[in-house]
Amino acid sequence: MKKLILLVFSLILFVQCKIQENPFSEDIKKFQNYDKDNAPQKDIVLFIGSSTFTLWGENIKKDFSNDAILNRAFGASSLLDLIHYKEEILFAYQPKKIIIYCGENDIANVYPKVKGEEVAKRFKKLFQNIRSQFPDIPVVYLSIKPSIARWEMRGEMMIANQFIEEYLKTQHKGYFVNIWNLLLDQYGNPNRSLYLEDELHLNMMGYKILTDQLEQYVNNE
Repeated sequence: MKKLILLVFSLILFVQCKIQENPFSEDIKKFQNYDKDNAPQKDIVLFIGSSTFTLWGENIKKDFSNDAILNRAFGASSLLDLIHYKEEILFAYQPKKIIIYCGENDIANVYPKVKGEEVAKRFKKLFQNIRSQFPDIPVVYLSIKPSIARWEMRGEMMIANQFIEEYLKTQHKGYFVNIWNLLLDQYGNPNRSLYLEDELHLNMMGYKILTDQLEQYVNNE
């Protein structure tokens, strides 16, 4: 009986460890299952990243009037997660452009352990992975956004933005789109009218700003 209990306990522990090792495996499976029934077209505009893109959902195609957009963002992800799943969310497709929003959770998930400079190093690794497979397509990074819920973290987020912007200036077809100041009010604080009740994610007016800033990168050839 003791052996059986020990076996069951060990099995539960093993499953929990696997879930912790691959916390987004279910999101990835959903993408893969969808792709089996809906083969992605070539020359897509590929969006990857965390919940700011995830919550955009299918509205993203309507907002840009572009059916060639494929949204492969998964909520709560970090740059390390994008690197980990690069085969599934990047290399499985044939994009003509890649748009990225990620890095906010790298800081927030373990604040204050991860600094802005470390986030930039993680982005650099992701960018280099992208370039190994797609050497000549535009890669656009949407800056980390400010938010009411994470306002105390703004220092490290701004540092991360600065380092990533400086890096992309040196890279072929690498683009940095800065939305930080556009989401602030006249007093330099996050504009509450642009956020959902959770004070973290954007509402429709917030996404209108994102659409306006990304339009030229998404739709221009």
